Amino acid sequence: MDQRTLLITLTGPDRPGVTSRLFSVLSGFPVTVADIEQVVIRGRLTLGVLVAYAGGPSTGTGTTIGGLWTAVEHVAEDLGMEVELSTGSSVKERRRRGRLSVSVLGQPLQPAAIAGIAGRIAAAGANIDRIERLAQWPVTSIELSVSGADPETLRAELALEAAAQEVDVAVQRISLSRRAKRLICMDVDSTLIQGEVIELLAAHAGCLDEVARVTEEAMRGELDFAESLRRRVALLEGLSAEVFEKVRREVVLTPGARTLVRTLKRLDYRFAIVSGGFTQITDALVDDLGIDYSAANTLEVADGVLTGRVTGEIVDRPGKARALERFALEAGIPMSQTVAIGDGANDLDMIAAAGLGIAFNAKPVVRQAADTTVNTPYLDSILYLLGIPRDEIEAADAEDAS
Repeated sequence: MDQRTLLITLTGPDRPGVTSRLFSVLSGFPVTVADIEQVVIRGRLTLGVLVAYAGGPSTGTGTTIGGLWTAVEHVAEDLGMEVELSTGSSVKERRRRGRLSVSVLGQPLQPAAIAGIAGRIAAAGANIDRIERLAQWPVTSIELSVSGADPETLRAELALEAAAQEVDVAVQRISLSRRAKRLICMDVDSTLIQGEVIELLAAHAGCLDEVARVTEEAMRGELDFAESLRRRVALLEGLSAEVFEKVRREVVLTPGARTLVRTLKRLDYRFAIVSGGFTQITDALVDDLGIDYSAANTLEVADGVLTGRVTGEIVDRPGKARALERFALEAGIPMSQTVAIGDGANDLDMIAAAGLGIAFNAKPVVRQAADTTVNTPYLDSILYLLGIPRDEIEAADAEDAS
């Protein structure tokens, strides 16, 4: 006996009881539910229901389904909604292989950007199965479920389109691992916080311009980090250790930083910071934000003043990657479940080692190397790349505040 399907699509003003009314009618007919999707946009409901039934000329179901058709049309008319019905030949509809999540962030998100991204997906021979909005502010973020595409090919194509449309796009596989606990490892200067700590220190030492020039060379990858650190720290020699308390008060978190850490901690994620900066500042961030792991350099102090040297092993580009691996081992989280976020050349090894590398308002060399980029000024935009919608974030915050 053949299996046939009937797709019922109701569209119109949303109101309580629409789903109940439709399924009450369906319960009077010999059909089974094969699939359901529903979305509400600005008070307008679209409800799609796929039902299956036995077909064939000798079953007599033609009359039955005709009656169902009429009954559904009566429900739609009574609710003031439009209805569309279409039949199919088989209920065994398999999802296409290669299911991917494509996250798009824009500020604002223009129609041309969606057109370009959808066009690239189609050109890759892939299909958009579902689209969902994750956030409306402070950036607009949507997530597309895509099937039938090679992830590396699609990622490369969408990166070109993202640059052309001035939006951020991330491509990730849809699997159970995306919902598993993760370790987030983040750079500090110009990522978790605004600006560079060593420049704040240099301002107090009266050598800001010279330090900033060396910092910029290192961030562009033009100068070995360890050497640049030694050169900059040497300029701080003789500065009173009392400066640390002043700089702690001057540090400004990147917008959305608290929301990012707070939300991920609610989900039992582990959070780490790795910094080419200094423990005298990062330790305060660890305490303030409840961060699980941290690694940074330590400025040497003798007789209450800075000596112009650092103590211990320098946390440089390879040191950041080693720290990420160490934190993952301590947390019992595989490297494939780690996320590294940074902005400068010093973060490249860490970004390459992580399961997902994110360039946050980064230098060109980092944007080219990372899996995806975020160019908005809001650090909590990264939550949307992890599939966490804004309304759930706000609901959790409201529940904690009550």
